[in-house]
Amino acid sequence: MTAIAINSNQSYAQSLHRAAKVNWRIEDLIGGDKRLDFSKRFMPEVLARVNQISCLNASEKLILNQIRGNSYLHLFGLVEEFIVPCVLDHVKTTGLTDITATQALLHFAEEESKHIRLFRHFAEEFEIGFGSRCDGIGPVQDIANAVLQHRPLGVVLIILYIEWMTQYHYLASIRDNFGESLDPQFCNLLRNHWLEEAQHTTLDTLMVEQLVCQLEPSEVEAGVEDFFKLIEFLNGGLMMQVQLDIESLARATGRTFTEAEKQEIQTVQEQSYRWTFIGSGITHTQFVETFKQISPVQQARLLEVAEIYCQ
Repeated sequence: MTAIAINSNQSYAQSLHRAAKVNWRIEDLIGGDKRLDFSKRFMPEVLARVNQISCLNASEKLILNQIRGNSYLHLFGLVEEFIVPCVLDHVKTTGLTDITATQALLHFAEEESKHIRLFRHFAEEFEIGFGSRCDGIGPVQDIANAVLQHRPLGVVLIILYIEWMTQYHYLASIRDNFGESLDPQFCNLLRNHWLEEAQHTTLDTLMVEQLVCQLEPSEVEAGVEDFFKLIEFLNGGLMMQVQLDIESLARATGRTFTEAEKQEIQTVQEQSYRWTFIGSGITHTQFVETFKQISPVQQARLLEVAEIYCQ
């Protein structure tokens, strides 16, 4: 393996320092007078893709956009359900010999645990304000356990692309998005989530580097193979979420969609989910660079898979 260009001791220390500067409390972000505005969209169009669905009127597109916002945070919460135990397992390999690394990783897990609590609180607020039930894929713990059955390298690579994906979503389509008049409360949740996740890309990369250094080349390739299996597994979950979103839309609007209408919504939303939750992450420049250094022989395969999820 070509060494990933990160000074580990310095990077762990810097991550701890930056994390201390951006720390926030859940009660400062949601609850009380900090309410979601259901007259506004939650998600940028580039991530939700509701405008191109011709069978929906403006009000129905607004509702679907809000459903997508709810599903977006549900899926992030689900991901963090397997990030926490993965990071805690990795801490066992650092131990007390590198106390800075251990502290940084434990803080990483603590922040992800806080995000789970934040998204659960959001789900409660959303249910109160939205007015009808919106389901997410699950049971969450069963999905997390299924992911964690794979090799640690495969899991950490999945986490790494998701962390870079989080950065891309916020920076490219939310932070300076002044044209769509998105709900400020929802955007503030995403901003604070991004502030802490920004430290995690470095820590994830260090985890990948450490794992690769401990593995034989054949074991590295086995871990990369598990990464591709997990992409397929996650895509299956996303396609299930599309169906749940359509059911939630029907409940919220009181509308019975024809088969043609369902097919239109499904086609558009499947493409949207694939791009939003897979394509935008596995094509991120930083992730691609790390992947290339780990497994140059699989680089072409990564590009082939990316084409499927970048429509």
